[in-house]
Order: sequence, then structure tokens, then C-alpha cells
Amino acid sequence: MSYTIQSGDTFWAIAQKLGISVDALQAANPGVNPTTLQVGQTINLPGGGNNNNNGGNGSGPSPSQGGDGKIVGAEGGSNGGGDFVPYAGPASAYPNPSQWASYSALWAQNSRLMKFNSSDAEVELIHRAIETVSASSGVDVRAILVIIVQESGGNVRVGSTNNGVHNPGLMQSHNGVSFNPADPEGSILQMVRDGTEGTRDGDGLKQLLARYGNYYEAFRGYNSGSVNKSDLNDPVGATGDYVQKAANRLMGHSWPGM
Repeated sequence: MSYTIQSGDTFWAIAQKLGISVDALQAANPGVNPTTLQVGQTINLPGGGNNNNNGGNGSGPSPSQGGDGKIVGAEGGSNGGGDFVPYAGPASAYPNPSQWASYSALWAQNSRLMKFNSSDAEVELIHRAIETVSASSGVDVRAILVIIVQESGGNVRVGSTNNGVHNPGLMQSHNGVSFNPADPEGSILQMVRDGTEGTRDGDGLKQLLARYGNYYEAFRGYNSGSVNKSDLNDPVGATGDYVQKAANRLMGHSWPGM
């Protein structure tokens, strides 16, 4: 199978878009210099690569190619651990998802933080909602978990923010729903769905992944609405260290006040 290079493509971005590893992509293209890719150039895909060549045009969840009932990111990963790392620069300077901690390790670490503000039963509903939405959206379950922690700490009763846009719920989605104590299971699921799959008023992680082709630029877009691709710590009017902290959470790092 082959793939045609599009504007902005790198081996890392292609690997994320098609759900393959960078090492496998490089092995399939021994004569290709990944630093001099040209638009229109054809490269080989390793066995199992999914050549949809959609270029992040919003037609689907490009990095994972999921949405088929599989909980993306539920298997594999490291045990995590370590101290905060000041990641900076473009997405290529951040850890590849193949280096992220395992979902089980991240859940153990972050569910403890959630229980400061949400009951055990509510945290379990969050757990189930994350897995349900990962399976329907194709977004890595670890990314959904980390953005919930970034946005609300897993507090189901978190208040809404409004800086010109109403951002409620666990993922501070774009004009989505808030917690409903009369329907905790349904409202928790919808809060996670709003942030991941988007609302009628704004994009979620799924749309942003399709647009940008990698998780880190998607995170910046989720927080800021726009992305300085050369410096993901550029807040673009929002939170400067948002992507940096998300990357550290995904690696299972810990730091004071996390």
C-alpha cells in the first residue's frame, strides 16, 4: 500500500494519522529522507497501514482510525512514573503516543485525584463513559482521561467558564451539558461525549485530531481555539502550559499541585 504526501505531513504525523508506528513507516521507506518530504511524493505503508489519505479534513478520527467499537489505547503502554518534564516546541518534540503510560496506570493515578471532588460511584461512571466514548469516537482513551483531568480534575459538579463561549462540564465543552444529579449516568456520559465528539456549537477532540493530525496540536486547539504549531506552549490567549501538562500526565509523571 502507498500514501501520497500532503501539505504539513511528517513521518510522525502520518504514523499518528494512520495508526502505525514511526519505526514501521521508516522501515518501509529505507530510501526516503523524512526531513525532505515533498507534497505529492508517494511513500510505502507497512502492512496493516490504513491508507485513507484524508489529510485531517474532518471526515473521521484520523490518528486512531477508530470508532469501530474498539477502546483505543486500552492496551499497551508503560508503567509511567517520573518527574515533570518541560516539553516545548512543536508536536514532534513531545513524546510519541507509543511512549505514553498504560491506561490502567493512568487511571489508577488520576482516579485518586477525581475522588477529592466526586464520589466513588461518580468516578466509576466517568470511567465507563470514557471507555464508551473512546469506542464510539476512535479517540485514545488516555487522551480523553487526561483532558478531563486538565479541565475539571474529574469534578462532576465543576462550574462553567464563559469567556465569550459557555464551557460546562467535565471537559468544559463548547456549550454542552452540565452534571444532572437526577441523571448522573446519562449526564456524565454526555459531558464526556460533548468534549470528545463535539457539540453542534463547537469541535471536540475527535474533530481537532482530524484537523491537526496529532494529539498535541489537538490539545492546543481544544484549549485555545487556534494553534502556533512551532510552539505549543504559546497560549494563543489561553493556558500556556496546557499541552505541556497534558503530555506529562500522559507519561504518568507527577509533580506538586498536579
